[in-house]
Amino acid sequence: MRLIVVRGEGDGAKAFETGVLRYALSARPLPEVILNGACRLCSSTDGNSGLSRLAGGAERGNVVWVVPASWQTDSADNAEQDGGRVVSGQLNRKHLAAVRRHPWLTISNGRFAARVSDHLWDRVLEETSSDVLAVTVVPGLLAYQERIRLAEAGELVGYRRLYSDAAEPMPLPIDWPHHLLIRSKHAVAILNDGLPSEFGEMIERCHTHGMRVESVSMAGSVIDLASEEGILALSDAVLTHCPPRGAVLNASLGRRVYAYDADHDISGDARFVGPVLLGRGVRVEPEVVVVGPSILCDGCTVGRGALVDSSIVGTRVAIESDRTVHRCVVSSLENGAASERTSSLRAARFWTKPLWASRQSVFRTWPRFSYPVCFKRIADVVVAGVVLILFAPVVPLIALAIKVNSPGPVFFRDKRQGLHGRPFNCVKFRTMRVGAAEIQDKLRFVSEVDGPQFKMADDPRISTVGHFLRETYLDEIPQFFNVLCGQMSIVGPRPSPESENTLCPSWRDARLSVRPGITGLWQVYRTREPFKDFQEWIHYDTKYVQELSPQMDLWVCWCTFRKMVANFIRQF
Repeated sequence: MRLIVVRGEGDGAKAFETGVLRYALSARPLPEVILNGACRLCSSTDGNSGLSRLAGGAERGNVVWVVPASWQTDSADNAEQDGGRVVSGQLNRKHLAAVRRHPWLTISNGRFAARVSDHLWDRVLEETSSDVLAVTVVPGLLAYQERIRLAEAGELVGYRRLYSDAAEPMPLPIDWPHHLLIRSKHAVAILNDGLPSEFGEMIERCHTHGMRVESVSMAGSVIDLASEEGILALSDAVLTHCPPRGAVLNASLGRRVYAYDADHDISGDARFVGPVLLGRGVRVEPEVVVVGPSILCDGCTVGRGALVDSSIVGTRVAIESDRTVHRCVVSSLENGAASERTSSLRAARFWTKPLWASRQSVFRTWPRFSYPVCFKRIADVVVAGVVLILFAPVVPLIALAIKVNSPGPVFFRDKRQGLHGRPFNCVKFRTMRVGAAEIQDKLRFVSEVDGPQFKMADDPRISTVGHFLRETYLDEIPQFFNVLCGQMSIVGPRPSPESENTLCPSWRDARLSVRPGITGLWQVYRTREPFKDFQEWIHYDTKYVQELSPQMDLWVCWCTFRKMVANFIRQF
């Protein structure tokens, strides 16, 4: 279960200015937008990922908004919204009884719409043994962020790059964190005396009941709803990616114009460039242009020839004729004219793509029906199927030779990174003795190549049969099963573990833009000259991604075939 608690002025150690959020929860249809949008941003924070997911997956009874008792808003007094039930003041016994039905109770700070990816929640909750988890959401821990450390003179000391969303332990915060997770078996005892206003009082209660408290920072996105920038940013995100459920698409006004009913006075000369959300009783005069994402609240009027661009027009507010409203909140009337609260959206626009939207990729991309995405995959499946059929009679003989030559399994599986960094088990015929990884650590000082890989002549770890399989490339046959599964390609960069890919960020992003290959440009052209192998590896991998084409793949396959035949003949 999830409680989203909005604390008013004077409520808590660090109260915030509540005017903006209080107004947003009273000017319909803004309550539906704010509650629904914030609930979706927090939808996986109940600690039970099977119960609530994005896009409205949360059950209505599992989310309760608690607003200050002094707020006389349209969204209070046990009102039902798409974002959950809204109550004024404290919880009742019915709410406390519902807490027991779920493993965790989440108390979210209603000032923020803070979102963490589902897989990160699952990972952290699986690893924690604490009864209480204070979570602070930090955008700087998101994947593909870099932290640079400088000396006092401004010299670069080093940098840290995150390849996946991260979580770190941190000191317990002084004020309420973005989310506070409490195991449900302890939560009722904590809340029997009501919700404390101070975070310190909450932690004291937890310690009194012998509960273990832990604090972590987790990667995610945050929108501050105490600011006009935050209200505008959340409204933009909701209208762009997940319009409120109660709103109906009005195709007669535009492709992405949503309204709660047909009780409007809309001129036929008005133009809407969506997404736009209309409240009830909205009046729009001729020659008006409304550019989304925008919200026109109940009873508002937009005068003749006015332009409303990415803004919110409040309840019963009248926009004067020929006036331009650009990226602002118009919330009240002053001296008969609309009062604009102008907001710079440069910072807010950063949040208009929260985690439910597709994150911009750092990898190279191609059109869906291009050769690298579509036709190369078709060719891979066909070639892999043919090769496996042709070598089917040989596979049992190779397996028997491996078992007779040295004890251990026939196949060797190693975790490698595939397309966009997804891990997979790369399968080969075993060519080394069991325990080769431990022996490699002792032989690292005699490695004949630079970079993270290991290579030496007359490697004592390689068995007699393994040497033959490597020289003839027959040990690669099982990798064609990886190709059929979509984990690898016939031609591409060498499949590498994460430990090797982290050493060169730009090279990693390039080579992981495509599936790793059984053979590739580097395998064909490498010279094995001293202190050049890693540089050649980087050069040919990036060159392959930059110049990927059918002609290049055919050339690499032809060169590999000639090399394989020549090596096979040399064995005899």
